[in-house]
Amino acid sequence: MTLIKSISGIRGTIGGEPGDALTPVDILKFTAAFGKWIASKTGKNKIVIGRDARISGEMVRNLVAGTLQSIGIDVVDLGLSTTPTVEIAVTEENAGGGIIITASHNPKQWNALKLLNSSGEFINDAEGKEVLELAEQADFSFSDVNTLGSITFDNTYLQKHITRILDLPLVDAEAIKKANFRVAIDCVNSSGGIFVPALLKALGVTTVYELYCNPDGHFPHNPEPLPENLVALSQEVVSRKADLGIAVDPDVDRLCFVCEDGNMFGEEYTLVAVADYILGHKKGNTVSNLSSTRALRDVTQRAGAEYNAAAVGEVNVVNKMKETGAVIGGEGNGGVIYPELHYGRDALVGIALFLTHLARSGKTVSELRSTYPEYYISKNKITLTAGMDIDGLLEKIREKYSKHPHSTIDGLKIEFEHQWVHLRRSNTEPIIRIYSEGNSETIANNLANKIIADIKEVLQENND
Repeated sequence: MTLIKSISGIRGTIGGEPGDALTPVDILKFTAAFGKWIASKTGKNKIVIGRDARISGEMVRNLVAGTLQSIGIDVVDLGLSTTPTVEIAVTEENAGGGIIITASHNPKQWNALKLLNSSGEFINDAEGKEVLELAEQADFSFSDVNTLGSITFDNTYLQKHITRILDLPLVDAEAIKKANFRVAIDCVNSSGGIFVPALLKALGVTTVYELYCNPDGHFPHNPEPLPENLVALSQEVVSRKADLGIAVDPDVDRLCFVCEDGNMFGEEYTLVAVADYILGHKKGNTVSNLSSTRALRDVTQRAGAEYNAAAVGEVNVVNKMKETGAVIGGEGNGGVIYPELHYGRDALVGIALFLTHLARSGKTVSELRSTYPEYYISKNKITLTAGMDIDGLLEKIREKYSKHPHSTIDGLKIEFEHQWVHLRRSNTEPIIRIYSEGNSETIANNLANKIIADIKEVLQENND
């Protein structure tokens, strides 16, 4: 059993002992702390909630909603929803904050509480620590029967979200309709199965082949939208002679595409393609995190703009975007942040912008992909063991490569002439992530293997 408290929220596996997993006791404690914190910070007693379709979602939702009511907080419940939809609803409702009940890309045994501020954005690290401290103190006073919070159910935000997307000047529904795209989709049996078909219909896409669009939470494969998990979608694209495939994760904030020939467009290139389109029509800078492809930097500089890197974590990317005046940004995991709509990763707006770009380009998806710089990222991980000195480990690796440009704002990133490697502790799993990028798969893998060997050598020295 696992419970992780980080910048990405309170995340854990369902069942087990309190404090060691996401149990009802933990859900109540952290929800009450967040509700009290929101009320004290904003003076508002209203919080928006929504959930993905995972099996434990209804149970967690009931605990969250009841807890908020018990401390006098009014709840606006969107029901089955998406992370970006809840983010939009927080500001529309003039709420003090929001809670999204989702473990994002994690398997079905996981769930989480993602915590939003009054701007509909993730709370930052310092704010998260304040909530955690309140939770540990457990100094709660619950409301009497006359001052309990209320619950309002609102199912209008699917349409409100789509309408806001259609109203964006750079979304061209008419061009998409004229392109007459045939689209296959994989929504991993979560809330994307409701939202993605509705968006495509609104954009004028009439031929949609649906895979895993029943929002019952029974994920048919690992829900992270990686190539190895999208074999069925790739086969569907080819067999149906579709123009492209679209895959989202359970809470619809990550997005990736499959080319018409069944090959992967590459989740790293979702943001690259959308940014290329935006920068062709709007002046401004871009931001991604340190683990994202160099291709975004190349595309940005080609447009005469400036690229900046942020620490991993949506809130860090958003802060850097605001600081640098970025018109588009996100993360290389398929997360697109388009601030003209809102400051949050949003697969739905990513779909609309990508399809507009594709329709106006007159290219196939594979032809569009070939217009971007070719990089390959090797993604590896090492499972953490109890007592492992992560900081000491990273410092020894830094010392070994101290002559190379490097950054320590988020773990350790080492830059080489045509390659880079990034080592960092995951916010969502008990692992160290090791990402490396080069001009080919072989180069990226060789670099990753060299760094992994260095790590094992350090660990062996520590054990001797």
